[in-house]
Amino acid sequence: MRPESVRQGSRVTIENAAFERYRRSPNEKTTLPRLLCGTAIVIAFWMAATAVVLFAGTYAYIVWRLPGPSTGKYMQDFLASPIGILSALTSFAGIWIGLLVAMRLMHGEPLSALFGATRRVARGDFLKGLVAVLITSLFSEVLLYWLQPEIARGPIALSSWLLFLVPIVLLALLQTSSEEMLFRGYLLRALAYRFRSPLIWAALPGLLFTSLHWSSASTLAINACVLVSIGAFALLLTLLVYATGNLGAGLGAHLGNNLTGFLLISHQEGYNSFALLNAKPLEGPGWTNWDAVLIAAIGIVSTLLTMLLLLHRRSPLKVGASGQSLP
Repeated sequence: MRPESVRQGSRVTIENAAFERYRRSPNEKTTLPRLLCGTAIVIAFWMAATAVVLFAGTYAYIVWRLPGPSTGKYMQDFLASPIGILSALTSFAGIWIGLLVAMRLMHGEPLSALFGATRRVARGDFLKGLVAVLITSLFSEVLLYWLQPEIARGPIALSSWLLFLVPIVLLALLQTSSEEMLFRGYLLRALAYRFRSPLIWAALPGLLFTSLHWSSASTLAINACVLVSIGAFALLLTLLVYATGNLGAGLGAHLGNNLTGFLLISHQEGYNSFALLNAKPLEGPGWTNWDAVLIAAIGIVSTLLTMLLLLHRRSPLKVGASGQSLP
């Protein structure tokens, strides 16, 4: 059977042969009841890890008087402190543990089956995804600066920033990889095995992933613009799996996106302890509905540019099923 493609004869073509191998790779134990049970297992381990981090971390924050804010709201103070941010990222290890248990217990498969049809992460695609998003993130930051030029130097000293650089990168990788394994790996792969329509296997995990980024501290307009931007990015991550049959490119792209906010320019008060620059927080006051529209437009344009960098046939960063793999 000849592989199908998106926009045949155009400059951006996506053959789905690699994805078809990926979607056919699950075994007969990949049923909807087992998928639901497996998802419940992952959520249980994630919530358990989060609870351990919150309560143990808050206790240590109080007893050891760790550096950070002191408003009397101990758990919030802990989460807003530098050690709290690092600790919160470790809670995503619960997703990895939950996926390992769910894959073995419910499906009788190794965790590596989620990486791709080859059961390896495409190293070349990972690096290309990382570089592409770092480029387009800097582009979007220029546009955001034009919209709102309130950018100040962050409180962290350069020497401390360099000291925390490797730990932040590793913990950000833990966070982003766990999300990709769950939403673009476990859920997408199993749903694609059971259903042909992308409205199910692509849209459902994407909507779930996007909805988790709702912030009660932000206005409705800002939440809407953030969800639109996150939704567009989630669509790109799904498209990368479709184009490559592997999580490699998505893992790199997701990591690049989060590292920009963690280490370079932060737009959230809760995650600005390690960023060199702090922009006006999105959850803060003063944003208009027109600002929200422009922020959403910048997010969409940035995502489209990333798509061109990773999928255009003449791009040096074009990803594909032939990428190298990590053992």
